[in-house]
Amino acid sequence: MINTIIVDDEPLALDILESHIEKIPELNLVARCNNAIEANAALREHEVDLMFLDIQMPQLTGVEFMKSLTNPPMAIFTTAYAEYAVEGFNLEAVDYLLKPISFDRFLKAANKAIDKFKVERTANLSTNAQDDFFFVKSDKKMMKVFYKDILYIEGLKDYVIIRTETGRVITLQTMKSLVEKLPSEMFQRIHRSYILNLTKLIAIEGNMVELKEKGQSKMIPIGKNYRDELSAIIESKKL
Repeated sequence: MINTIIVDDEPLALDILESHIEKIPELNLVARCNNAIEANAALREHEVDLMFLDIQMPQLTGVEFMKSLTNPPMAIFTTAYAEYAVEGFNLEAVDYLLKPISFDRFLKAANKAIDKFKVERTANLSTNAQDDFFFVKSDKKMMKVFYKDILYIEGLKDYVIIRTETGRVITLQTMKSLVEKLPSEMFQRIHRSYILNLTKLIAIEGNMVELKEKGQSKMIPIGKNYRDELSAIIESKKL
C-alpha cells in the first residue's frame, strides 16, 4: 500500500485526484491539502510515500516546497502550465501531469510510482537480508538490535520505540524509514503506529493481535488499511 497525499489550492482539482486515486487499489489517500503548509503538516503526521503536488500555489509553490524537504517522498507534479515540466523533472519527479488530468494519463503516472516503490523496497530488503541485526542511534549511542529480539515497534511522531524482550530502544526516525530496513518475511506493519515481529505473534482476535511481553499478554490494534495484508500472510501459513 502506497500512502499518498494530494496538494492543490483548487478544490475541484483535489476532487478529481481523489476520484482517480480511489480507482487504484495500491494507492491509499491519507490527506487532502490546500497548500504546502498543510502538506508539510501531513508529512509529519503520516508516513507518506507519494505526493501529487500542484506547482502553482500561494505562499509556497510546489517546486519550492519540494526543495525545502530533506527527505521528500516520491512526487508527481500537477499544473495547468506545460512550461514548468522541466523544473519538475529536475527535482527527480516521477512524472508530470498537465491539467485537466484524464484518468488514463493519471494511471500511467501512478504505475510509474508503483513500479518505483516496488523496486526501491526490493533493493532495501536485499541489502538487509544478509544481516540478522541493525544499528540505531539512541541516547547518544549506536545501539545494536537483533531482529529476533524485537517484539514490536511503536511509532510516536518522529520517534520510534523498539520493544525487545529485555527493554526498549528509542530512536529518532520515521516508521517508514525503519520498515524499509526490516526483512519483510519477519516483520509486518499492522497499523500506522505499529510494526509486528510475526514470529512473536500468538493469536489474532477481531481487530487485535496478541503477543507476549515480559511474560504478560500484550494486545496491539490492527489498522484497517493493513488488515488485508496481514490476513493474506496468515492465510498463507494455514494448514
